Amino acid sequence: MTKDNNPLYLLRDLLCAALRSAAPPAFIARHAAPRTPLLRATRLPAAASAVLLPVLLTGCMVGPDYRTPAPPATDSYTTTPLPDQTASAPGASGVPQHFATGEDIPAAWWSLYHCEPLDTLVRKALANSPNIASARAALRQSRENLSAQFGGSLLPRVDAQLNATREKFNGITFGQPQFTEDLNLYNSSVSVSYALDIWGGARRGVEAARSQVDYQRYQLQGAWLALTANIVTAAVKEASLRAQIEATEEIATEEASQLKVLRQQFELGGIGKTDVLTQQTLLAQTRATLPPLRQQLDQTRHQLAVLSGSPPNDPTLPEFRLAMFSLPQTLPVSVPSALVRQRPDILAADATLHQASAQIGVATANMYPQITLSASWGTQSLTPAELFRAESTVWAIGAGVLQPVFRGGQLLAEKRAAVAAYEQADAQYRQTVLLAFQNVADSLRALDHDASGLREQTDAWQSASDALDMARGQFKLGGISYLSLLVTQRQYQQTVVDLAQAQAARYADTAALFQSLGGGWWNDPLPESAAVQ
Repeated sequence: MTKDNNPLYLLRDLLCAALRSAAPPAFIARHAAPRTPLLRATRLPAAASAVLLPVLLTGCMVGPDYRTPAPPATDSYTTTPLPDQTASAPGASGVPQHFATGEDIPAAWWSLYHCEPLDTLVRKALANSPNIASARAALRQSRENLSAQFGGSLLPRVDAQLNATREKFNGITFGQPQFTEDLNLYNSSVSVSYALDIWGGARRGVEAARSQVDYQRYQLQGAWLALTANIVTAAVKEASLRAQIEATEEIATEEASQLKVLRQQFELGGIGKTDVLTQQTLLAQTRATLPPLRQQLDQTRHQLAVLSGSPPNDPTLPEFRLAMFSLPQTLPVSVPSALVRQRPDILAADATLHQASAQIGVATANMYPQITLSASWGTQSLTPAELFRAESTVWAIGAGVLQPVFRGGQLLAEKRAAVAAYEQADAQYRQTVLLAFQNVADSLRALDHDASGLREQTDAWQSASDALDMARGQFKLGGISYLSLLVTQRQYQQTVVDLAQAQAARYADTAALFQSLGGGWWNDPLPESAAVQ
């Protein structure tokens, strides 16, 4: 007998073809997997065929075989090519940054800032963050659920039972109503049951549970990435706020000194009262900008403390200043085809899509016959002493077939719902990929524009500083009016604040690029991230 005319193969092929025809064509086109022969062509006795038929049928798994969707067909993130490096500006925050396409990202990417207090704070956060602890617990839960799903659906169930009852027996069942007797009944038994996974519904359920484990693992990776990026961004924001506060305080000090000079000139009759009042107003306006900045600073430090797993009043929290950071000069940029294998949110969406695909198989398998094998062995007696005698032995063996006939359209509706859930997950996956590409494109363009903006802002600050020095000298000599000096002071004050913000933007947007590319978690050099794998 050859493979072509072996009835087992013919039956297997017919069943699989019929069952797979129930799946939507789009699923088959996307997820069709090559068929692997289950038995070698051989001559089998009829008895052996009957025994092996259930095993053979387990080779069919209804529903689509999942494959991850292909990444977008593009080799760049932006419509126009990026420059080899960004523009440069004076100072440590103005160094040019080089885009290294295709280079790998270190897991501890924040170490590229060469700020030891930042490294220490990130490690503390990874060890103490409740969000990380919650994600790890969710991962452990999903793994235990996978073990439960595997053991409960693919392995036989074995139960041992021991019973002792006392009951009153009435002979009316046998036409002897006058016969009654009180008796004790003792029973011990071991039962085994096994549901044949002919259609692959149980295996699809395990596949769905395994996809949930993948989802929780990527959620942990995402929490790890979000935590590190938020700490770096908050630390940079704190440093920027400190720079703005210090610059504003210096400006207020200079304006207070200028007010003192104007008051002396007023007392000598050199100027009018209006000039003094105008300077007082300017000083008050400058000082009025300090409380909001200090409030933002306090909020940022509270945020840093909580991110690190400490209360807001943590006395060990370091203070960050822009001078503590070194701007990373080499920026690894992953190619688009690699991004879909790196971003935790994309991988989590892929796991959700995989789970939805498996649920289609579960819903489809529920529409077909379910075969259960069972057996039990035990003893039964009227006294405990006779319970384990040979003549007290009882046993049973059986098989059952359950074929849904009428469920009011429930099973078909559940399958259609599973297909709709897959289509929803597919749309969400594609949207996640598009947003990820947008994040990278935005970050790359921001870094290019930040460098140019810092260069222009540095020039503006230098010009405003020179103009203010010149205006002060001319005002002392009476060469310009006080109004001209006031305008120059206001211009300089704004450029000082803008410069601090432009410097901080380069550090913050660099962190945003590393986050948008996935953060390098796959390199995993830190003990704190060991649970991610």
